Amino acid sequence: MNGVKRSPLFYVGDKYKLIRELKEHFPRKITRFIEPFVGGGSVFLNVNADTYLLNDIDENIKRLHEFLIKSSDNQKRFFEQTHFLIKRYNLSRSFFEDVVPKEMQRKWKKTYYAHYNKEGYKRMRDDFNSDKCDNDLILYLLLIYGFNRMLRFNSKGIFNLPVGNVDFNSNVVNALEYYFNFVKGKTISWSVLDFKDFINSIDFKEGDFIYLDPPYLISFSEYNKLWNENRERELLDTLDALNKEGVRFAISNMVSYKNRTNKIFQQWMRKYNAYKIKSNYISYHDNTKKETFEVLVTNYEEKKSRIQTLAFYNNNEES
Repeated sequence: MNGVKRSPLFYVGDKYKLIRELKEHFPRKITRFIEPFVGGGSVFLNVNADTYLLNDIDENIKRLHEFLIKSSDNQKRFFEQTHFLIKRYNLSRSFFEDVVPKEMQRKWKKTYYAHYNKEGYKRMRDDFNSDKCDNDLILYLLLIYGFNRMLRFNSKGIFNLPVGNVDFNSNVVNALEYYFNFVKGKTISWSVLDFKDFINSIDFKEGDFIYLDPPYLISFSEYNKLWNENRERELLDTLDALNKEGVRFAISNMVSYKNRTNKIFQQWMRKYNAYKIKSNYISYHDNTKKETFEVLVTNYEEKKSRIQTLAFYNNNEES
């Protein structure tokens, strides 16, 4: 992935592996990059713009991003504190040192990180939930060592994600260092709003570009549980309104997944330019890749010709 950087939040199903394809269709000149569903942030981290307006409905997403942005001012201190906490909870840390016993590595060849980290992770999670260590770095480490690297809280606000088979390794450090260097000195503003409120709060100007990666109506991710057909239509109506105002947008979505079809989106996208994207969707409940049909839809043409776009529609109809 030369030249493509991944967010240090490592969201399963984020757009990291699709960045090259997506950017082929992004505008070449972007003054303000606007993202209503920012998630882990792998997209904005690979887009050059003068200003970034970022939003996510999850307060903890914003919390971690703002924590990392603040940490960019003193990276040495961040890594020293991180190393200290990892050692306190006796978690694996191959970037700093190899501490997992060889016997354990032989016994559980593919899952030894999960076995080694289980007790320390539980202590760290319990401390966080009991407010003994209710800080942003602890929350970040819970994400890094958690199953599928998610942020998951129950109805009482208790972080309840189990340990994952993961490690604090060079990939984590590389992602963190790139994030720190990218955001430092950038003009970035964060919001925690419903997508429609966020979009309506913006005074759009020439040079703006809005990219949307909403919850997928026909998938089964935890993130998508509160999304429904009414929300889907509301989002698409909002994009139609933006199109009338001349605001450039691009939206990722899934047209088909297993035996399900998003007919609402399939019909709507006929008004615009659609490009098939190689999907990397993975569900929390089933983390194997599935047969999917994922697209990027734009209301402008940057690289592909209209003829190629129409060919896409014809092929889609035949399938």
